[in-house]
Amino acid sequence: MSFYDDESAIGKVYDRRIAARLGRYVRPYATPLVIAGLLMIAVAGLELVPTLIVRHAIDQQIGKGRTDSLPALAAWYIVALLTSFVIRYGQAYLMAWVGQRVVMDMRNELFCHLQRMSIAFFDRNPVGRLVVRLIGDVQQIEAVISQGLVQILTNLLMVSAIIIVLFVLDWRLATIMTFFVVPLIWLVKIFAAAQRDAFRDQRVWIARINAYLNEMISGVTVVQLFNRQARNQAHFDGRNRGSLDANLRVLFWYAVFEPTVVLFGAFTTGAILWYGGVRVADDALTLGTLVAFIAYMQRFFWPIRELAERYTMLQGAMASAERIFGILDQSEEVIDAPDAQPLAEVRGAIRFDHVWFAYQDEHWVLRGLDVSIAPGEKVAIVGATGAGKSTMMSLLSRFYDVQQGDILVDGVSVRALPQRWLRRHVGIMLQDPWIYTDSVTENIRLRDTSISLDQVRAAARAVGADRFIEALPGQYEALLAERGANLSTGQKQLIALARVAAFNPEIVLVMDEATASIDPETEATIQRGLAKVMVGRTAVIIAHRLNTIRAVDRILVLHHGELVEDGTHEELLANGGVYARLHELQFKDQGARA
Repeated sequence: MSFYDDESAIGKVYDRRIAARLGRYVRPYATPLVIAGLLMIAVAGLELVPTLIVRHAIDQQIGKGRTDSLPALAAWYIVALLTSFVIRYGQAYLMAWVGQRVVMDMRNELFCHLQRMSIAFFDRNPVGRLVVRLIGDVQQIEAVISQGLVQILTNLLMVSAIIIVLFVLDWRLATIMTFFVVPLIWLVKIFAAAQRDAFRDQRVWIARINAYLNEMISGVTVVQLFNRQARNQAHFDGRNRGSLDANLRVLFWYAVFEPTVVLFGAFTTGAILWYGGVRVADDALTLGTLVAFIAYMQRFFWPIRELAERYTMLQGAMASAERIFGILDQSEEVIDAPDAQPLAEVRGAIRFDHVWFAYQDEHWVLRGLDVSIAPGEKVAIVGATGAGKSTMMSLLSRFYDVQQGDILVDGVSVRALPQRWLRRHVGIMLQDPWIYTDSVTENIRLRDTSISLDQVRAAARAVGADRFIEALPGQYEALLAERGANLSTGQKQLIALARVAAFNPEIVLVMDEATASIDPETEATIQRGLAKVMVGRTAVIIAHRLNTIRAVDRILVLHHGELVEDGTHEELLANGGVYARLHELQFKDQGARA
């Protein structure tokens, strides 16, 4: 069973409901759409004219042995076609213009929605899937609006106009054609349902492939270190074959649909040619009318054949829209209270008041945790892996809401504080500092223009990051690669520490793994920078390496989500409890390695 939500479980939504929701994005561009609609009507009318000209030429000129009006009829024939071409161009441009703006609006809304979503949402949805929604699915909708919708509506107008003209030309022939068209419409409905399911599967497999590719490419170092290439290739091949099968199902229904329309067209033409020919021979119908009727009838089936391709595109867009709306319909799990207000002044007191928390069901990570931290106090949290240390940091930043109990800052529940305000006043130095493809300056202030360039430089200087920054080509304007690929691990940590200093929070949370796996000199620089950042602030250090926390005011020891010890380094060693055993094991292991 996958850890992630399986999108194939999404229930069906009626096409009309999806189309109505898509209409909300198209509605702001009603004026160009109305103009395009008028142009569609003009095109539908103009494309009927050439055949009527041919009918007149046969019945009134060629059939009577006359040629005096043929040059004028030929000229009007060409004018009608050229005018139709120009109008089609204007119509296509307007629809493409609307389509591009709908894409921009929808992608902006989706991106904005994703940024508001809680961390739990991203725990359930792999990055590759979300990229498909933002790029591929939105682009599919744009293609339908700018291309498919134009052709579908134009062809529907054309079919309607042709039906009227056919009944005007000869209602008997039109009635015969109706007997073939009715079962064709019934088959179209069957194909439509099958194509929709096929397209749903196609988009699911594309999302799965993208999610897997993103995960494997991000972890390619581990893949190569442990020689997992062949095994990963086998897993990828399974997903690729699933995608192949889904694509073949789409192609199968398309391949069946178009020949079916052609076959019905052939039978209808044969029947009309036989019955109409008999009536022409009996002088009950003019030759020009029969030629015009057959031409219109073939023109009738031509847009239906074209609808096979466009309908496939429309089904793809419906499947894409269903998935996009599936994301937009997911509400934020962590939301601000209607009366949320920031604190007038932040002192930095923290309280975990009998907190119970689980990521899934009732697999409790924290069990009745009751902890108080005074303003300006420096506290370290230690414990074995899975004890709940990092979870405390996530809950204090309100990435998740607790199931029982409460978390308070200066006596006020974090649920009563605006999230943006809370996170601005709680600074976190993460274990894996994220570096963006941007300048050093923007990686420190994260494009917050309220932080001046002087403040950026002062923050870097305060934590000791200025020395390596000023040695870079371009210094603070130097461009950093994706994930800081052109920086050492220690340099990335210093950028992250300067980021915390620049935002100047009253509460600082630090994971001591942020200073692990680096050389002693850089670690000493980071430790000095941390000491400066923590001056006058409440500081919570999530610690694994016990030699980094001896100078803190208190040490909290967690075990299976419960607070089991609380005291200074010396007090906890003297107690001979969990902390003393961790200390003994860690330093005994270090001594053995030495």
